[in-house]
Amino acid sequence: MGLIDRGDRLFLSQGYDPLTQETFYRPLGGGVDFGETSRAALQREFLEELQAELQAIEYLGCLESLFDYDGKPCHEIIQLYRCEFVDPKLYQSEQVTFMEGDRQKTALWVSLEQLQSGVLKLYPKNLLALIQKTDISHP
Repeated sequence: MGLIDRGDRLFLSQGYDPLTQETFYRPLGGGVDFGETSRAALQREFLEELQAELQAIEYLGCLESLFDYDGKPCHEIIQLYRCEFVDPKLYQSEQVTFMEGDRQKTALWVSLEQLQSGVLKLYPKNLLALIQKTDISHP
């Protein structure tokens, strides 16, 4: 997953759980293919989904997340990176629509304050604590 900030906002993908009817937000990223590093996977996923190149990629750490989605138990191991868009135009767009497989999704700039206050849900749950600990907007 890649954390990209614009001051007090994070660039996040919007998700929706049809069972709980909950809207949530999470950093963009994806699976690591066999023989691929997590950093290379991050770059590939951003290229595939947003046609966006990344720079200033810095490894922040590993998170383990156990959660339910659509009534099914899920488990993921996340390699988390701080990064930046190469194209400055992506910082000017309030939201971007992209395809993830056969599903249309939206990524947008989300207020860190709304995430910290709980007004908006950020997943994985332990990500907010890591963001606050590392102060991602100030490398």
